[in-house]
Parts: sequence; structure tokens; C-alpha cells
Amino acid sequence: MLGGYRIEGRRAADIAASVERAVGSGELEPGRLLPTMRELAVELGVNPNTVAAAYRILRERGVIETAGRRGSRVRPRPATTGREYVRVDVPDGVRDVASGNPDPALLPSLAKAFAAAAEQGDREPVLYGDDPVEPELARVARAGLDADGVPDGPLAVTSGSLDAIERVLAAHLRPGDTVAVEDPGWGSLLDLVPALGLRIAPVGVDDEGPLPDDVRRALGAGARALIVTDRAQNPTGAVVGAARARALRSVLRDHPQVLLIEDDHGHGIVDLPLSPLAGVTRSWAFVRSVAKAYGPDLRLAVLTGDPVTLDRVRGRQRLGPGWVSRLVQRAVVRLWSDGVPDPAEAAATYGRRRELLLRALAERGVTAHGRSGMNVWIPVPDETGVVARLLHAGWAVAPGARFRTSAPPGVRITVSTLTEEETGPLAEAVATALGPGPARSYV
Repeated sequence: MLGGYRIEGRRAADIAASVERAVGSGELEPGRLLPTMRELAVELGVNPNTVAAAYRILRERGVIETAGRRGSRVRPRPATTGREYVRVDVPDGVRDVASGNPDPALLPSLAKAFAAAAEQGDREPVLYGDDPVEPELARVARAGLDADGVPDGPLAVTSGSLDAIERVLAAHLRPGDTVAVEDPGWGSLLDLVPALGLRIAPVGVDDEGPLPDDVRRALGAGARALIVTDRAQNPTGAVVGAARARALRSVLRDHPQVLLIEDDHGHGIVDLPLSPLAGVTRSWAFVRSVAKAYGPDLRLAVLTGDPVTLDRVRGRQRLGPGWVSRLVQRAVVRLWSDGVPDPAEAAATYGRRRELLLRALAERGVTAHGRSGMNVWIPVPDETGVVARLLHAGWAVAPGARFRTSAPPGVRITVSTLTEEETGPLAEAVATALGPGPARSYV
């Protein structure tokens, strides 16, 4: 059943650790059936309740899943390994359009901003007990949120959007709870949810964002939280417009107890307006990060939400890292104040590169999606074959398995550094990899 691997341990924690190590090393691969609790208890010479406790630990950590009489298996995407292992190694001479990174040429120089922040720090040092949020950052961020129609609420600063989402989920949910998540969606989020011991309810996505009927079904089945990407959805580029926002708010009104989390990571690189959903449910959070517009290494996101949620997040944050460096916060304020880079210019550049690729693909009969952001999603019949053929043709694309649970297969192409001269050859390579005729269109 387990090949050559032997699970070890006499305590629940040790048994769980033995399984987790094997999953992390690849000795127990995704989908592998584990022994029944009684079988493993006999093999290890322990009480079946000990094995049951070990399996419970593994379920809560997102390593295994249990399906009644069908037994326990290693999850298809175990939290121990992460989705980053579903990737393509880019050999020399192959063009990388898989990374998901912004164009470094569109990111600002950080030297002046951090020098100014350091000078301010010399004059006004931040000490223990000081406000964890830089007052000027709070003022500028709040003004931007107000302009976009995000409801008023207290502010916190976190180390990026995923940090904020994790803190909000942990503030409200417990292991075993279900979270409605976009499918296809952000791979890191699809890893995070089971790693917290939570269950995923996949919600379909079209160019307008989450499908209202899928959301209604997930919430009706007991999902306690819903996570929505407002713009530049990864990997599809979907944007929640005004009409879709009205439909989703209508669904949420029937479930006021649901925790709503909105991710606006595309702020600063998207020229389409925001249509926020917040304000319908009692518990809500809205996250806006600077990673795509100002650089992933800044690790800063602004979080707002209802008072109870923010109080819980800030209280727990105070007991851990304490706060996000106000040196970094002050540097971000300086970047915002200088208006460099121009968000409109970045949005226009990414939009132009995206539209060129979409047009070139359409001319070759290839269906693709990408209304905003820096990625294009292409439904395909066979990810492995398409990725391999494109790699052979000199293009490394991201396998869709990194971004989906039950959604049909696809591949993601990052256009952030794609040149006009490269667009035609890439589109031609994709069309060739998909094969002739109607087989090129998959939905």
C-alpha cells in the first residue's frame, strides 16, 4: 500500500510527523492510500485511538483527506509540498512566461524612498508601544479606499495579502470549516486553506469573476467564508464588474453570517474600476497589497474590515511579529506621494501586452481569457502535453494544475515582459501545441 515506506511512531504526534515527512520528501505521493486506522495500529502496536488522533492532526494540517469507507489518502495537493512543485524548470534558451512576476522595468527605484524613510526614522524613531500603523500611510490608504467605495473601517498593515488572508481566516474559522474559493484561483491560497485545516468549496469563475450560482450553492452547503479577487484574478484575469457585484451581493445578503474576504492585489496595475462587495455581511475584510505595482519584496498590504475582525487580527499580530516595519511603511508612503511609477502607465503597458497576445491567439482560433492584470489563461485538453510541446518549442508556461482543484485544465502565460515581437511566435506555438481545428477551443 505504501510502497517501501514504513510509518513510524508510538505517539500521535510522532506518527503524524512520520507521514508528513514522507509526503514532503515525495516518498508518499499525492493520492496514496494510507492504511486503515486499525491496520496501522496493529502494525505499530498502539491503540487505534492513537492512530485516529494522528490522522486527525494530518487532516487539520492539510496533508491527508478522509472519505469514509474509502479510507484516508494523501491530498492531491498536500499542504506539506505546496503547489510550487507543479512547475516547469526553465532550461537555458527557453523563454520564461510562467513566473507571474511583474516587469522589473515598471517597478520604481526604492533607494530614494527608503533613504527618506530612514532619515525620518532617525528624527522620529519608532519604539515599542508606538502605533503599529504609520499615520500618513493610514491617511493615504483610507482616502484611496474611500474613493473606491470600500466601507469605512479600522486599518491594519500586514506582510502581504496572503498574510492578511491567513490572519483573517484564523480570526474567525476553526479546522474543519469550509471556505468558498475561486477555481481556477491563486495557487498559494489553494495551499493555505487546507494548511489551516479548512476545507475548500470550489467556485467557478468567468471573465466577470465568481459565478453567483456556484457561490450560492457553496454558501447554502455551509461554507463559512468566501474569498473573492476583485481585479486581475490569478490566473484568469477576471474583473468583478458592477453587474456581477450586484449579483454577488444579492447572494451574500441571504448569508449575513458568512465571512467575506476581498483581495485587491491588482491595485496599481489595473485601469478598470473597483466594484467592492463589502458591507453586506457582518464580518468582512478587504486587502490591498503593493507587491505587483511596487515590488514583491516590499511585503506590505493594507487591511480594513469590520471592527471585530480587525481587532482580532491586530491583537494576534501584536503577540507575534508585533507590526510591519514602519520604515517600510514610510517608504511606501513616499512612493505613493511621488506617484512613481504612474499606475496608469503600468496598467496601460500590461493591458497592451495582454491584448496583443489575446488578439494573436484569437486570430489562430485559440480561446483565451485575460481582462486585466498580467496573466492570460488558456483552457487546454491536456496540460502535460501542451506544456511539454511548448517547452520543446522554446516557451515555458505555467501548468494549470497549480491554480485549480476541480476546474478543467489550462495553462497560464505571464505577459508582463512579453515584447510585441514575441507575441506572434508565442501565439503560433500555442496554436500548434493545441493541435488543429475545433480542439483548440475549450471552456
